[in-house]
Amino acid sequence: MLKSVLIANRGEIARRVIRTCKRLGVRTVAVYSDSDAKALHVREADEAVHIGASPAKESYLRGENIIAAAKQTGAEAIHPGYGFLSENADFAQAVIDAGLIWIGPRPDSIRAMGLKDAAKKLMAEAGVPTTPGYLGEDQSEERLQKEADAIGYPVLIKAVAGGGGKGMRKVEKKADFKAALASAKREAASSFGDDRVLLEMYVQRPRHIEVQVFGDTHGNVVHLFERDCSLQRRHQKVIEEAPAPGMDEATRKAVTDAAVLAAKAVNYVGAGTIEFIADASEGLRGDRIWFMEMNTRLQVEHPVTEEITGQDLVEWQLCVASGEKLPLKQEGLKINGHAIEARLYAENVDAGFLPSTGRLEVLSLPQPFPNIVRVDSAVAEGDEVTPYYDPMIAKIIVHGRTRKEAIAAMSEEWDAVGAWPVKTNAGFLARCLADPGFASGDVNTGLIAARGEALSRQPSPSSGVLENAAKAINSNAIFVGSGGDRTVASSPWSQLAGFRLNSESVPIARMLFKGERVSVTLGAAPQAGWLAHGGSEVVIFDRGEAYEFTLDTGERSADEATAGDGAILSPMPGKIVSVAAKAGAKLKKGDPILVLEAMKMEHTLTAPFDGKLSELNAKAGAQVSEGVLLAKLEKD
Repeated sequence: MLKSVLIANRGEIARRVIRTCKRLGVRTVAVYSDSDAKALHVREADEAVHIGASPAKESYLRGENIIAAAKQTGAEAIHPGYGFLSENADFAQAVIDAGLIWIGPRPDSIRAMGLKDAAKKLMAEAGVPTTPGYLGEDQSEERLQKEADAIGYPVLIKAVAGGGGKGMRKVEKKADFKAALASAKREAASSFGDDRVLLEMYVQRPRHIEVQVFGDTHGNVVHLFERDCSLQRRHQKVIEEAPAPGMDEATRKAVTDAAVLAAKAVNYVGAGTIEFIADASEGLRGDRIWFMEMNTRLQVEHPVTEEITGQDLVEWQLCVASGEKLPLKQEGLKINGHAIEARLYAENVDAGFLPSTGRLEVLSLPQPFPNIVRVDSAVAEGDEVTPYYDPMIAKIIVHGRTRKEAIAAMSEEWDAVGAWPVKTNAGFLARCLADPGFASGDVNTGLIAARGEALSRQPSPSSGVLENAAKAINSNAIFVGSGGDRTVASSPWSQLAGFRLNSESVPIARMLFKGERVSVTLGAAPQAGWLAHGGSEVVIFDRGEAYEFTLDTGERSADEATAGDGAILSPMPGKIVSVAAKAGAKLKKGDPILVLEAMKMEHTLTAPFDGKLSELNAKAGAQVSEGVLLAKLEKD
């Protein structure tokens, strides 16, 4: 077994690798950027090395700095985690050339599967079924338009070097193709340094099925069954589970056999995932599942595979990198129960899921419980969520004897989830878990889009939440956490009961919620949720949702003063990649004004109502800070 490992990553995956290394007695070395100097992975590693400034391209993407850190600290091997340089064949080769051990597949395997078009051609030649589409070298707009028309709409544009939904666009009709192509190419170039795309037939009721494979240097290849990652929002996975609901043994054999065949076709070593798209219009069938791509690394959702197999996949990676045989043969691997993973992100659901940044003054996560609840977190309370990296806060994983039991266990955990003032998708995740379609296993990649606001809109605060907020404001509570009161003022001057002549005192709290005045008679309803922050501003958490209330002083609120004024502010720091409108133009509600790139994803800012664009302060290529006025719309 290896003696020391440098982890060329950050956040929850770096902590995940450190955890296994500590259990095995392997020394760990962390690397960090300026903004990660006090991060959890830095604190938990045996040693840590600074490798550059906060932007990833100046730190975590600087391969030469990472290799230098490994040599400086005497690390034997480099574990790339996922993202960053994990699927960079040149970096893998550089690690090997430096006399270090690369904990991953051979560089030529990464190259073979790294570009989607080349990988699909290779898989077709190996006898693995692939999705119909266009994989040609001609990348002209005219040729791609012609091929899309021939495939038929809707059609899917995918970056050949892509992953994680970046550089991917679904095009519903011919008229939308050119704009979608331009956007996909921009995002692909920004994320991968390669703007080439391929086209695929869009499957109408798609299920995203992927198979975990593992190979060693002795020629052995096994699969660890399948995962279902169909619950997605804009091609980004939201909730993953294993095994796939509705998967019979014949279909499982067909898809896992195809995955092993794909891995053997590239002489695969280490952990990898073969991703398939399934047409679920008639349920899962072996003849309606096609190869999409291969991820030559450990996946974000690997914990659900670990939970149903009882295997530590990071330990398997270390064993293979040490030259050992796989810990188990295929017949030794069995499915035990059902596991579900939900990705908790720092993002503002009300603002179209834009990433949310800032200091986590409050962060509450479920308590881990062996074999039932697992939490792989990236940050702790007091840490900063920066605009430089993926905004994941944690992965929450549950295991149950059945899918129904796992869903029930997962649903209970959201009562303990809360973050402030950073926004999260916790409430959205709770609603996804409660969705009848998800509960029944009738899941496809279009479920979230089909449900629309039913899943993405914050529900109105319940009477119990209002009562809780009112009591907090009435008592001038300073801080009440999920574990109970920490400090509550008891001065009579902080009470809102008021004085009455010839009648009983009826305490009424007057508050503001999203700019609207709310009056609550205390004692009218049982409490619900828990108080995260108090005083004249109160935040109540209920089922993952954060409800903010302020004391109504009778003055006009800031929200009221600015609501409907048509100001288009930058929702977060980023770069303006294109401007779609001109000053003076008349726009309809929903018309695009500009595209902002942040965290390597494009976000389109649109007109909030019909009106005239009276002011435009945006230029393509400009860097902007959060809260900057980019444009202003006047109502007709």
